Amino acid sequence: MASKVDGEGALLGHLIAMVLRRLGVPVTARLQLGPTRIVRTALTAGEIDLYPEYTGNAAFFSGTDADPVWRRAESAYAAAKAFDAKNGLTWLKAAPANNTWQIAVQGSLARAERLATMADFAGAVRRGLIELCASAEFVESPAALPSFERAYDFVMPRERIVMLPGGDTAVTLRAAAQGISGVNAGMVYGTDGAIAALDVTVMSDPAGAQIVYEPAPVIRTPVLDRHPEIAPALDRLFSGLDLPTLRRLNAEVAVEGDTPEAVARRYLGTLAP
Repeated sequence: MASKVDGEGALLGHLIAMVLRRLGVPVTARLQLGPTRIVRTALTAGEIDLYPEYTGNAAFFSGTDADPVWRRAESAYAAAKAFDAKNGLTWLKAAPANNTWQIAVQGSLARAERLATMADFAGAVRRGLIELCASAEFVESPAALPSFERAYDFVMPRERIVMLPGGDTAVTLRAAAQGISGVNAGMVYGTDGAIAALDVTVMSDPAGAQIVYEPAPVIRTPVLDRHPEIAPALDRLFSGLDLPTLRRLNAEVAVEGDTPEAVARRYLGTLAP
């Protein structure tokens, strides 16, 4: 089994490996193997048998990312499962935690202006209240800020954006929370650990501007056929990884400096056998 290179990928990978070993399934862990392209290619080539993926990425694997089916959790999971069934892959239960692009607003401003949704955010932009910190990709990619602008009928003035070359959401979150350079909003990913540690309010996306990215184990179907006990065990694990839980676990790594392995082991220790 493997995982992607990011911190959440490592955390999920350790959780999966530990659960499989408890089942007595022999595991060779190649955690933090690489980015999506590398790990997906390894899975489809049979070089690995299992890794945690995000439902939204199947939109791009299948070339159907414009389809609105990917913008709702249940339909995105069903579409990912159906697409990969013909590839000899099985998607197990997805965690109810959407790790998509979002926008977080400084807590004091959100409370004062009653900002909770992207519709509220759009109104605040029109009133000239928002200074946004985001990566160039977030600002320029049609799937990111422009998608929010289309869905909620607003235009974020580019002179009110502090644009960064990289995509480090720890930087954009801290800028929003602390008002660095006059910023009061920042791009985030839904399960970012720093969200739990900072005074920010993440804007919800009721119009479904963004593709849903819920993490789920994807396994080669012949391997699952040989070890059917894997499915119920990992389904139980991922069903408990809701948004507050995954943010908290990510914060233990990203904010408190613990290792993904230690956080995974401690979390599993809190679960009923």
